[in-house]
Amino acid sequence: MAMTETKKPLDGILVIDLTRVLSGPYCTMVLGDLGAEIIKVETPGFGDDARHFGPFMDDKGEKSAYFTSINCGKKSLTLNLKTDEGKSVLADLLVRADVLVENFRPGTLGRLGFSEERIKELNPSLIYASVSGFGYSGPDSANAAYDMVIQSLSGLVSITGTEEGQVVRVGSSIADIVSGLYTTIGIVTALFRRSYSDTDQGARVDVAMLDSAVSVLENAIARYQTTGAAPKPLGARHPSVTPFDAFETSDSAIVITVGNDKIFRSLCEVFGRGELAADPRFATNALRTDHHRQLKVIITECLASGTTDQWTERFKTANIPCAKINTIKDLFNYEQIQARNMLVPVEGAGDFKAAGSPIKFRGEAELTARPAAPELGQHNQQILSQLLGYSQTDIQKLQDAGAIA
Repeated sequence: MAMTETKKPLDGILVIDLTRVLSGPYCTMVLGDLGAEIIKVETPGFGDDARHFGPFMDDKGEKSAYFTSINCGKKSLTLNLKTDEGKSVLADLLVRADVLVENFRPGTLGRLGFSEERIKELNPSLIYASVSGFGYSGPDSANAAYDMVIQSLSGLVSITGTEEGQVVRVGSSIADIVSGLYTTIGIVTALFRRSYSDTDQGARVDVAMLDSAVSVLENAIARYQTTGAAPKPLGARHPSVTPFDAFETSDSAIVITVGNDKIFRSLCEVFGRGELAADPRFATNALRTDHHRQLKVIITECLASGTTDQWTERFKTANIPCAKINTIKDLFNYEQIQARNMLVPVEGAGDFKAAGSPIKFRGEAELTARPAAPELGQHNQQILSQLLGYSQTDIQKLQDAGAIA
């Protein structure tokens, strides 16, 4: 299909980004991928905490790969919001903006002079979105939170780990990322509503990391209510679909996911063990789940006669869903990842690549490279003079007052 250069869905949308580290920056990264202009407001002299997180792409420890991976293409404005002059600049930005995103603890922005009421007065059509640990209501609202805290409180850690009971965090900062995605959904939905509203109404979007993590607990909540037992870690095994697990082959491991009886019969035929499909212990998914330990022993014995690559080819031929367990290194040579532009070069970063955008529009050009992540305060002059119309005298006064640097 021929690709055409088209206007991106959020072209013309101006986002003021007061976020740092991960949940908020992930949200504004997605908005930027969709075409929005992101102005990242950072503390003078220090910036986003993530600028100081390793690993680093230079010997001086000044160019964070972590920061780069989620802040490409944004514009950086340094602004001291503890000064009256800095607050005045932010107010001018909000008047012109379509969206404000922040991930402070609830109440922090209000204490800086930007209560919800004042923000609405400045720009009644603004979409004001917050992502915080616990949201703007409830007894824990003011508590600090990091991803691991939320994974633990949500129950996610309690179902993640080995079947022997060793609990671990999910390997990605899933609470941060999912809450960032929900914030993006809330913003885009509010923009859509504003586009057809007769009153050009804004919106107040309130997303909590805890809510977001609870919302993706899949069948764990349902399982507890129907069985009365709190779900526990199961390793790679699915709690209600069998076989759906990782198994050892002669040289490594393979994941096999059998979603119905037809696929199970195909699996038995590939093994040359057609009789297993009629075995009273394994005739239905429910029975296979009840007898998952016995079935795993049998499957492991069958797999011992071949390598992971050999079994993968056999299973694919029989339309049995399966996979080898890739390392992160493997992704860089994975043709499917390459074909979908899911690891793309970053401008000015040498061989460094960042994740591409998973949102594709058929027939339209895909993201094949990311612009550079901004240096701290790189766009001060451009934003203040071109967007806000400040004179050089005005800008010098801001510098003298310590509002920008």
